[in-house]
Amino acid sequence: MQKINPRILLAVILIPMGLIIAMVPEDATSNRKVSAEEILQEIASGSQFVSPDEVAGMLVENNPVLQLIDVRSSNEYENFSLPGAVNIPLTDILSPEWRDILDQDVKINIFYSNGSVHANEAWLLTRQQGYINNYVLQGGLNYWMEAIVNPEPPSDLSPNEEFARYDFRRAVNSALGGETVERTAEAPPPPAMPAIRPRERTPVVQGGC
Repeated sequence: MQKINPRILLAVILIPMGLIIAMVPEDATSNRKVSAEEILQEIASGSQFVSPDEVAGMLVENNPVLQLIDVRSSNEYENFSLPGAVNIPLTDILSPEWRDILDQDVKINIFYSNGSVHANEAWLLTRQQGYINNYVLQGGLNYWMEAIVNPEPPSDLSPNEEFARYDFRRAVNSALGGETVERTAEAPPPPAMPAIRPRERTPVVQGGC
């Protein structure tokens, strides 16, 4: 399975960053809470990404804090979407009608598009406004199909962890309505992933010198 090169992904994000910021209305940028330097640090660390395995696990568990947000067009959303996803097209991401969903500390919002570019743009625009608890599905739907729906079987010499990951992904696909498959080998479950929890807003201190 081909892995995403972090440097290439970082370049794809950074190149259009100036254009995206320029697209934000002036009245929206006037109260911007997060500086460009802070955003660049988060982009460099990749902290905005959530892996397909993490999302799949949350879906199977019916984790109540998960909220998937499809930033593609309504036509693309109607043709195919992940379970329970809400459609907020990228062009509407800063619309006041969606602010209560995107600017909150109760849910974990995970943006996705076909790849990662448009979802990253949605994250960047909302992060610039100071919104928290918004993330990006790593690799988008393209990587989801590759990793979860059609995972590549491990070779016979692969470690148990690879068999466990493969079995986990096939089991998830079955649980989400895909083809039912048998386990390829007896293996321990995939390593536990750190739980994603909503962050609370940082109080804004008024006044001072």
